[in-house]
Amino acid sequence: MPRTIWMLGLTSLLMDGSSEIVHAVLPLLLVNGLGSSIFLVGIIDGLAEATASITKIFSGAVSDHWQSRKWIAAFGYALSACSKALFPIAATPLAVFFGRFADRLGKGIRGAPRDALVADWVAPEHRGYAYGVRQSMDNMGAVIGPLLAILLLQLYAGDVTPVLWWAVVPALLSVSVMMIGVEEAQTHEARVKRPFPLRLSELKQLGRAFWLAMGFLFILLLPRFSEAFQILRAQDVGVSAAWAPMALVVMNLVSVPLTPLAGSWSDKVGRNKVIGLGFLLLIASHVAMALAAGPALVWVGAAIWGVHLALTQGIFSALVADHAPAHLRGTAFGVFNLSAGIAIFVGSAAMGYAWDQLGAGIAFALAAAVNVLGLVLFLLPRKV
Repeated sequence: MPRTIWMLGLTSLLMDGSSEIVHAVLPLLLVNGLGSSIFLVGIIDGLAEATASITKIFSGAVSDHWQSRKWIAAFGYALSACSKALFPIAATPLAVFFGRFADRLGKGIRGAPRDALVADWVAPEHRGYAYGVRQSMDNMGAVIGPLLAILLLQLYAGDVTPVLWWAVVPALLSVSVMMIGVEEAQTHEARVKRPFPLRLSELKQLGRAFWLAMGFLFILLLPRFSEAFQILRAQDVGVSAAWAPMALVVMNLVSVPLTPLAGSWSDKVGRNKVIGLGFLLLIASHVAMALAAGPALVWVGAAIWGVHLALTQGIFSALVADHAPAHLRGTAFGVFNLSAGIAIFVGSAAMGYAWDQLGAGIAFALAAAVNVLGLVLFLLPRKV
């Protein structure tokens, strides 16, 4: 792997560690501290993720137009780092939303150029492994972050404000690594002035196979709502607020070692087979969460969710890179992330509403049913 891939992975590790400290305590702050409903948690998380996804289509297109990835991604990381200082001073759900909005806006700006940069550096036959390595390091941050959140909650006797201040530190380190350690890919092609790709004539160049894949992935992602619901489910079955973020730890601890292996496997057997298996496991995770009457099945569900992430996250990126022309990679990642963000927003809002109206168990069971439908459609034979 080129050095830049490892530096991108370290950047992701630090920023995701920071974000997961916030993510681990924010649902508890909203529900326990600010009196929010589960539906409102879903709306805030879903809107924040949709913001990131809408932004990615523009940032990816700009990175294609300017033929520059690093500095657009670095600006996104810097914006997310600054947003972390908004959470400790938030006193209302609206203030929390503005913090999440700024954080996810930064994620949206950096995501597509960063993913396109990986494809610029790595040969096609190694893309699955490269995306797996970067995603695995990202998931490592998602293990460290909730663990730190749990430790800090114990240290500060459950007070979330100082815990949120600590999240600023790894975020600033992440920006430093991105700016110093990451390099643009060298190209031997002449620099040419291209039209801005967010036009119908340019988007058509992505091809029918790409757009068909995006449609099926959108359906698959509807029941992959915010992971905040795992934390709330843990609390719902009796886990104390200070230990509820352990659901994220379990999920990401399982995902970290498996992600690069899954990426390498997808290079050999094909992306669709691995993605299909990943969503079969997501169904099993939802069923475990639906049946949970105590912590044990919540931890099992979180662990299965972690395997699901290992079999899908990095492989989604490799699938997009496989289908996209080189000069439209940033745009392609933007389109994919827009589709994913809309799906996750709809799923998170629906999950929160179903939880409030029908209870957690039925809400997870409905998610599993939607997941079955999406998986059947995804695996149907089709012409491309």
